[in-house]
Amino acid sequence: MEIPLIPRRVLFGNPDKTLVRISPDGAHIAYLAPRDGVLNIWVAPRDDLAAARPVTADKGRGIRFYLWAYTGQQLLYIQDKNGDENWRVYATDLQSEATKDLTPFEGVQAQILAVEPKYPQEIIIAINNRDAQYHDIYRVNLVSGERRLLEQNDGYADFSINNDYRVVGAMRMTPDGGAQLFQKKADGWQPWDTIGQEDLLTTAIIGYNQDNTRLYMRDSRGRDTSALVQINLETDETRLIAEHPQADQSDVMIHPLEKTIQAVAFTYLRKEWQVFDPAIQADLDYLRAVADGEVEITGRSVRGEEYWTVAYVLDDRPVQYYLYDRQKKCARYLFANREDLANYPLAKMHPVVIPSRDGLNLTAYYTLPVGSDSDDDGIPDQPLPMVFTPHGGPWTRDFWGFHIWHQWLSNRGYAVLNVNFRGSTGLGKAFTNAGDREWGGKIMEDQMDAVQWAMQQGIAAADKVAVMGASFGGYSALAGLTLYPDVFACGVDLVGISNLATQLESLPPYYKPMLELFTTRIGDHRTEEGRALLKKHSPLTYADRIIRPLLIGQGANDPRVKQAESDQIVKAMQEKQIPVTYALYSDEGHGLRRPENNLSFHAIAEAFLARCLGGRYEPIGSDFTDSSLQVLTGAQEVPGLSAALEK
Repeated sequence: MEIPLIPRRVLFGNPDKTLVRISPDGAHIAYLAPRDGVLNIWVAPRDDLAAARPVTADKGRGIRFYLWAYTGQQLLYIQDKNGDENWRVYATDLQSEATKDLTPFEGVQAQILAVEPKYPQEIIIAINNRDAQYHDIYRVNLVSGERRLLEQNDGYADFSINNDYRVVGAMRMTPDGGAQLFQKKADGWQPWDTIGQEDLLTTAIIGYNQDNTRLYMRDSRGRDTSALVQINLETDETRLIAEHPQADQSDVMIHPLEKTIQAVAFTYLRKEWQVFDPAIQADLDYLRAVADGEVEITGRSVRGEEYWTVAYVLDDRPVQYYLYDRQKKCARYLFANREDLANYPLAKMHPVVIPSRDGLNLTAYYTLPVGSDSDDDGIPDQPLPMVFTPHGGPWTRDFWGFHIWHQWLSNRGYAVLNVNFRGSTGLGKAFTNAGDREWGGKIMEDQMDAVQWAMQQGIAAADKVAVMGASFGGYSALAGLTLYPDVFACGVDLVGISNLATQLESLPPYYKPMLELFTTRIGDHRTEEGRALLKKHSPLTYADRIIRPLLIGQGANDPRVKQAESDQIVKAMQEKQIPVTYALYSDEGHGLRRPENNLSFHAIAEAFLARCLGGRYEPIGSDFTDSSLQVLTGAQEVPGLSAALEK
């Protein structure tokens, strides 16, 4: 029996409802859902979802992140213009639905730093309106909009704010890629501690206890994996709270009022929670029994009866949301984020550890098409065309769970593989640091080892493997086609870097305080030796080696990976008369956020992959409607693309 094709609109359109959060008083539930086709914040009485109403009216790229203010009457969210990442902070009043712009500055980036129940009408915001490189710290009143300067930033990369809204800590990068930590004293900033370069990506401040005398940190100093520790700020005594031999601390539950550690999570192949507060042990035990999947607490009320909003993350079902009443020990199903997906057979994700050629353990996840593995041994009945999808970052990681690309591509007949290569985070500092200055070196060897493993296991057909990724994954696609031109049948690059030197030279001003983080881990564009390494690891250097089809997607307003990164490799290929398809979006930044654009690019990518690998595809049809798509070159390389553009 042939597996039905899941429509792209079901996969890449807006979710039905997502990011569910209970209000601080437990009276309302908020979530993101489309309003006139654009994601906005909706609010419903806790026990009457049918009465939900939209309270924001964004008409652009949609709202992707929001928080409840502790008044219970305001919702906070951030928004930029067409992907430029000059975020503004907005507060919407629940009753009047009036929205106040708390940071009304053009070309300025604002960040929400702290929202505390102790000061329900105020939040802490960082704004770089005085100096584009440095964010000053403000205390902002949600009702009046008044901003009060707490700390002028005279050269720090980051600050820490305690529960009393005092700026008490600061961090400044050191030339070797480490950091100096400072404490605020009566006579100004005083050096307090250091973080070496080898620990910078695995050590960070998390928060403070209730009376601000103790600091919670994830800390890898003196160890490999990042543990959760508590530091006495009066004596500097450090106490270990939780650790894991293979994985860094990945999540923590802190009581919103008492500021005590309740549970700590570590993720190796799957997420594991260690519970420290007996008061919530029964709650978590109950929630684990309610539904399958990993339990994520997305929101908690803090006044009166306590309610939690809970998400269940599975690999073969959309995310499911529940409302949990702690007093009654009862969870009520709310909805799934993409209800229509329940009508289609979805595929399981297999976690696995792959050995690298030099002995590292690479945690990886792969998915097979439904029906391709008749004996359920994790190996398809015959080798399949495969899409390798390296993650972005690179200082992030892949996880087990529901992944749109895995479901989309496996439904089209492909095996799909992700791998955590050296440089990925979450798996100990030795693993992360092994990726330093290895972007086009051993990182790519790890990726090739994962692909070769899939071939050796009989998962992937050796002549039908594509590479597809975004951001660092896009860089990996370009590097794969240039450094290993005979391995991949084709590549798809979305907002990927082609030239590491120009990338570092074009960082936004507010990245400059963290410049040594990049130069010590990628290569230093300011030195002759560094530029030689960057050139060696840049796909642009080897553009003439590309012999397989390439699709590139780019947002014109991307501040992190600028359009020039795509332009220059397309130009180099055209000069060598190498075919390339280049899709540009005028109203997007670092990735595609508008569903119309997301749908259009994946329609092109699906037809492109079908041409290269022979999988199934849904014709492009009307998937370009209301998209800002411009195909600058290579439309003839993708089946049906030229005809669709003429409509």
